Amino acid sequence: MDHVLCDELLEEIFRRLPPIPSSSLSVSLVSKRWLHLYRTSKTSLSLRLSPHNSTIPSLASFLSHYPSLLSLSLLLSSDPTITIASATTFSEHLLLIVSTFCYKLQTLRFMAGPVSVSSLNSLSLNCTHLTSLCINLFRPIFFMWVVKFPVLKELSIFVSSGDGVEQATEFERETGFWGNEDFDAELGLENLCLSGIRADDWGLGWLWRSCKKLKKLQLKSCEGVGDGGSFLSFVRCLQGLEEVELRTCRSIVDGVLLKLAENCNSLSSLLVYDGGSREGLLRFISQCNCNLQKLDLRLPLDLHNDHLTAVALNFRGLSSIRLQSCCLVTGEGLKALGIAMSSGLEELALINCDVVEREQGLLATLGQNLRQLRKLDLSYNEMLLDKEFISMLVSCNCLVDLRLRGCKGLTKAALVSIFKSCKRLENVDIMHCPGIEAEAVELLVLNSPQLRQVQVEESKLSDVVRTWASNKLIEVVV
Repeated sequence: MDHVLCDELLEEIFRRLPPIPSSSLSVSLVSKRWLHLYRTSKTSLSLRLSPHNSTIPSLASFLSHYPSLLSLSLLLSSDPTITIASATTFSEHLLLIVSTFCYKLQTLRFMAGPVSVSSLNSLSLNCTHLTSLCINLFRPIFFMWVVKFPVLKELSIFVSSGDGVEQATEFERETGFWGNEDFDAELGLENLCLSGIRADDWGLGWLWRSCKKLKKLQLKSCEGVGDGGSFLSFVRCLQGLEEVELRTCRSIVDGVLLKLAENCNSLSSLLVYDGGSREGLLRFISQCNCNLQKLDLRLPLDLHNDHLTAVALNFRGLSSIRLQSCCLVTGEGLKALGIAMSSGLEELALINCDVVEREQGLLATLGQNLRQLRKLDLSYNEMLLDKEFISMLVSCNCLVDLRLRGCKGLTKAALVSIFKSCKRLENVDIMHCPGIEAEAVELLVLNSPQLRQVQVEESKLSDVVRTWASNKLIEVVV
C-alpha cells in the first residue's frame, strides 16, 4: 500500500498540507518513505531555538533532511543567563549551518542574534539566490556587504549595540572597499526596513546613495537617518518611493514627512504610528502632491479633525484609511471623510476609536456614505452596541472582510445582521467577543455562502460548525 502513489504525486500532496506540527506527525506514522518525501517537499520552515551548544549539531542534522527549503525563519528563545559574547558566537555558528545546508534559500529571517559582516560574506557565497534577508547587526553598522547579494530585493536590519568595527574594516580590506567612502553601488533593493537607527550612525549615506530602486521604506524606533552627511543622500532616495512606514520615530517624523511632500510624487501608501506633531502632519497633508491610496495612522494625541478635513480635501483618491486610538477625533471629521470619499473608499478601520461609541448615529451616516466598502475593521471598540453596528451594516452590502475583535458589546443580533446584509463576506474576525456565543457563530457560518475564513475561540465551535467548515473548505483560526 505504501508504494501505490508515486513520489512526485505524494510530494505534491504534501506541499498542500497545512504548515502545522500535526501534519508532520501524521505523515511520519505512515512510513519512513512518506516522512522522507514530506521533508524533501517542504519549501518553508519556521523554527524557534534555545541558545545551547546541543542545538548546533541538532540543527545541522535537522536541516540536512530539508534540501528544498526556499524560506527559513530562525528565532532564538530569550535566556537571561547567556552573555552577549556567547549569543554572538552561537548565532555565528547557526548562520554557518544555514549557509551550508540551505543553499537554495530565497528568504531568510535570521533572528537568532547579531551577526558579523564576515559571516554575511560567507552567506553570500553559498546562498546566491537570496532575495529577502532579515538580520540583527552590531553597532556601529556597516552596509557595503550588501553588494555581495546581487539579487537581494528586501532587506530588514535590527541594530544592536556592540563592536563591529574590526569585522567591518576586515571586510573592506578583503573586498577592496577599504578607505573608499565615495564608492557607490547600484543595489537592487526595493524594500528596506531599518530599526534602531541613531542620528550619529555612520555608513547610512552610502546605503541611501546606493538605493536607487527603492519602492518601500520602513523605519522603526529610529532617532535619525544617519550622521550629518547622510541626510542629503536620504532625501534623494525618497524620489521613487511608493510606500513609507514610520513607527515610533517621533524625533524624525516631521522632517521625513516634509521631505516626502517636497520630493516624492509617487507615494501611494503612508503609515505613521506614535510619532510626529500636529503641525508636521497637517503640513504634509496640505503640501503633498502625490496620489495617495492608503493612509494608516495611530496618533492618539496628535490627530485632530483638521487633519481629517485636509485629507478629505487633498486625498480624494484614497481607497483605504485606517485610524487607531484616535482620541481627539470627533464625528464631524469622520463624516467629512465619508462624504468626500463616498465613491472610492474600499477599506475603513476605526480601531479603538472611542468616537465610535461616543457619538450615536455616526456609524449609520458612514455606512450610508460608504456603500462601496469591501473591508471594515471596528476592532477593540469595547462599548460598541448591536444597534449602532447594525445601522451601518445594512448599507454596506459589498463587504468581504469584517473584523470585530474585542467588541465586547456585540451579541447574536449583530451576527444575524452580518449574514443577512453581507452575502459576499469571505473573512470575519469575532475573537474576544464574550457577548457572541456558539449558537450565533453556528448561524453565521451556516448562512454565509462565500465564507472562507473565520477567527473565533475554539470553545465556540460546535460539531456542526467543524463539520461544515471542513466540507466547505472554510479555514477556522482559533
